[in-house]
Amino acid sequence: MTSSLDNLFTPDLVAAQQPQWPGGLDGEPVTKAVNTLKALPPLVFAGECDNLKAKIAEAAEGKAFWLQGGDCAETFAAATADSIRNRIKTILQMAAVLQYYSSLPVVKVGRMAGQFAKPRSNDNETRGDITLPAYRGDAVNDLEFNLESRTPDPDRLVRVYNTSSATLNLVRAFTQGGFADLRQVHEWNKGFIRDSSVGERYEAMAKEIGRALAFMTSAGVNPDEFKTVDFFSSHEALILEYEKALTRIDSRTDLPYDVSAHFLWIGERTRQLDGAHIDFAAKIRNPIGVKLGPKSTVEDALTLIDRLDPDREPGRLTFITRMGAGKIREVLPALVDGVTKSGAKVLWVCDPMHGNTYEAPSGYKTRKFDDVLDEVKGFFEVHKSLGTHPGGIHIELTGDDVTECVGGGEQISHEDLASRYETACDPRLNHSQSLELAFLVAEMLRDR
Repeated sequence: MTSSLDNLFTPDLVAAQQPQWPGGLDGEPVTKAVNTLKALPPLVFAGECDNLKAKIAEAAEGKAFWLQGGDCAETFAAATADSIRNRIKTILQMAAVLQYYSSLPVVKVGRMAGQFAKPRSNDNETRGDITLPAYRGDAVNDLEFNLESRTPDPDRLVRVYNTSSATLNLVRAFTQGGFADLRQVHEWNKGFIRDSSVGERYEAMAKEIGRALAFMTSAGVNPDEFKTVDFFSSHEALILEYEKALTRIDSRTDLPYDVSAHFLWIGERTRQLDGAHIDFAAKIRNPIGVKLGPKSTVEDALTLIDRLDPDREPGRLTFITRMGAGKIREVLPALVDGVTKSGAKVLWVCDPMHGNTYEAPSGYKTRKFDDVLDEVKGFFEVHKSLGTHPGGIHIELTGDDVTECVGGGEQISHEDLASRYETACDPRLNHSQSLELAFLVAEMLRDR
């Protein structure tokens, strides 16, 4: 089993966006961390990955809708019960609204329990006359700006595993132990509408959901599906030493799965066709996503399909588009049309976050809620014009009342950003903005 894994991945390929580990990849610190990870139990099971793949296949056929959300970059310090609960609660609230108005099952996926690493534009960061390694996420180093904190530490990879394990334990408890009961989720949404400055707009929608739930209760309908939900984990497959160390051979099928998460995606900066990340993704049997930015071509998409899904397996491949509000209507049509005409069946998901980041006058990175919303609108418009299914959304969010993205019903301004700007990397929609987006996307789904 070990030898088959050792020979699974093509050696000596260039891996973009990797840390400069002390001692290099063959040094004692990395070797020790990798060997520790190889001996640890799986965080998820291959059968769960296959279950998600089947749900993705349904979504690609227009029979479900994908909702993926969570932190830009998780941190060890924020892996608390309250923080995890609030993120799950936010996603469940969004899903309830989307499901009612689309009449489609919503596939709920957390950008959590593994999203501890981030690609960076520069290897180093300079402040004044001091230059240090860039912060690459808690999986690699610490945000604090000193040499000790910024030096990459392979032991952090083991801490990623342990923190992910604790997070998944809470996720399973919250989603299977009654916390996720649909009726409870509806009560939370009623609270949002009552307390939100824009709640009045969505009050009629919430009352419709309430009447539907009341009707089912009066008819004696009380299915177990109301009380528990399937909730899947995902993160960017970035640090390859971590992902390879957590790849296992499934005892049922003798096939390799990355058991660090149910769903892995390859980022825009690491999807080089001749690179180590695409080679890794091609070899594992998890469902896989690939980010496509505004410079993506039809040829890129078709080549990625051939590399990652040569057998055209239903649910295997998801394209997550991150174009920017100003470019999605221009770039996306050719991609969707070209892939559709090829006969390949992928799930199309909109990431309206990464193409809409800018620097506020105060120096904070931020995003406008209206830009996020407009990119989703453009995504729906393109699919409607082509007769294809707008398969889902991929949102960076938190369940807390942070002030990182401007606009929305709370009318957060550039001046407000400093009051509660807590992200370790990119700006996230807060709890209220996330729910507002869900109600607006629900309207798009209803009219699709």
